[in-house]
Amino acid sequence: MTAHTVEYIRYRIPEQQSAEFLAAYTRAATHLAAAPQCVDYELTRCEEDLEHYVLRITWKSTEDHLEGFRKSASFPPFFAEIRPYVENIEEMRHYGPTPVRGTGAATPTLYDWAGGEEAFSRLTEAFYDKVLKDDLLAPLFADLPAEHAAHVALWLGEVFGGPARYSQTQGGHGHMVAKHFGRNITEAQRRRWVNLIQDAADEAGLPTDAEFRSAFLAYVEWGTRLALYFSGPDAKPPAEQPVPKWNWGAAPPYQG
Repeated sequence: MTAHTVEYIRYRIPEQQSAEFLAAYTRAATHLAAAPQCVDYELTRCEEDLEHYVLRITWKSTEDHLEGFRKSASFPPFFAEIRPYVENIEEMRHYGPTPVRGTGAATPTLYDWAGGEEAFSRLTEAFYDKVLKDDLLAPLFADLPAEHAAHVALWLGEVFGGPARYSQTQGGHGHMVAKHFGRNITEAQRRRWVNLIQDAADEAGLPTDAEFRSAFLAYVEWGTRLALYFSGPDAKPPAEQPVPKWNWGAAPPYQG
């Protein structure tokens, strides 16, 4: 995935102009929302000094901003709204990502929310018990080694934010992908896999809240569709890459 560019624009707006400034950006934001070069945006206000605002805009790239958006039909009406505040800008620069990033402990990982190692072990044991009794999937796993369920538990645990035990003991992403080469999985088998692992999640007592299950199913759909592709005759081995890390989707964990 291409790294995006984040533009930060820092404003100092006199208190008496704050209402008009916010109204202007509310109108201008409709043009950002409609711009295909814009990923997302957010205007924040300093809590310690109410005259300071920071606008964060994530662009697909710096070029998409400067050569795309600024030369598009969306820019003139956008700029017309914010023109009165240009002189109040204290900084306007583009920033690229660094390797330093992560999620704080205030937001639990999906791994911890699910119940950790024991939960994923229960999940895979329940799942493969169902798989081996299923007429559609059993042929795919006829030569299933005894440790397979435990290895998949390590994989899922790492994917959902747990320890990197699969990478450390099994070889990481490339090793998992290679297990699907030549399997010729069908769409019907993929769909059955998705259905059975959801049933297994119920049986294993994984959380049933909407936020967790939507994130869980999102990975299951993504992962099984990759497995379907890599099992086919036209599959090309991927470049070396780490195990994917899955997190909460649009909805964070509900902790009412």
